[in-house]
Amino acid sequence: MAKKLIILGATGSIGKNAVDVVLTHPGEFEVVAVSALRSRELCAEIAVKLGAKAYVGEDAAVRAVEENDADICLVATVGVSGLAPTMAAISKGMDVALATKEVMVMAGELATKAARKNGVRFLPVDSEHSAIFQCLQGSRANEVEKLILTASGGPFLDAPEDLSKVTREQALAHPRWKMGEKVTIDSATMMNKGFEILEARWLFNVPVEKIDVVVHPESIVHSLVTFNDGATLAQLSPPDMRVAIQYALSWPERFCSQRTALDLAKIGSLSFRKPDPARFPCLRLAAEACRQGGCQTAVLAAADEWAVGAFLEGRIAYTDIAAKVEECLEKAPRMACDSLEAVMEANDWTWKHLSL
Repeated sequence: MAKKLIILGATGSIGKNAVDVVLTHPGEFEVVAVSALRSRELCAEIAVKLGAKAYVGEDAAVRAVEENDADICLVATVGVSGLAPTMAAISKGMDVALATKEVMVMAGELATKAARKNGVRFLPVDSEHSAIFQCLQGSRANEVEKLILTASGGPFLDAPEDLSKVTREQALAHPRWKMGEKVTIDSATMMNKGFEILEARWLFNVPVEKIDVVVHPESIVHSLVTFNDGATLAQLSPPDMRVAIQYALSWPERFCSQRTALDLAKIGSLSFRKPDPARFPCLRLAAEACRQGGCQTAVLAAADEWAVGAFLEGRIAYTDIAAKVEECLEKAPRMACDSLEAVMEANDWTWKHLSL
């Protein structure tokens, strides 16, 4: 029987690739609804192609979930807008294929508690978390010693140490991935990897002290898991986001694919190194926010969103991104992460503080 599927953020890069996965596996999925924030014509075109309902607008994602039943809801919306539809999908008993980082970053404790209560699963769509998810299949929680996330290093991995004069164009010139502007800047600062630490902490119920990051410029090893017997398992594949998307949607099965298989002999060698904490302070800030607990990670995400936007608009320097985030973490009132309203209150406080 075909899995019923909702695709939120269908017109973005993850959404488009999910549509491609669905179309290349006829009969495996029944897409009942797709949503987009603004791209009305493209969303309608995708809906017709898939035989689904189209929802467009500010509340489109929530309406798509509330008005339809599905087995899996793919959340690939932008930023904080993914929180409400994710919680709605959980409340309706849908498994969540999660691509929106902010859900776990801002409300990981809240979302995972709700998922446990409703008996639903989070299926990771990020390549790094998909890799960990795959490596953990068949293992027990008490066997896990360490989760190791890989990072490409972005455009400034080997740049001179003084990054204060970095331009918008330089920060957006990612050497390997073509992504949206916000994600690309987060890759340059490695805040995206900080967010992934927080995601891993909640997705896999592992304390932040057991999560490491290693720089791997080739982006072939997507993540690793070290077990208590000293064995380390890694997941390798070409840098193609459709691999992780397909596994999230097909799990616990693996569907065949016509994509090019990995040729290690052709690649020749793979390299790894530790990230430079002075060059990438956002890694430290993300870990600190996690240790502080409560809504501090919501403050982290909101401050980063404000700061990246300000940098792209030329209002602050590149190095001010981390400085603004740190300032907010130091000054934010401590709040428990016990409701969606609390998360949004932390988000609103941060934006107001930075806009003064």
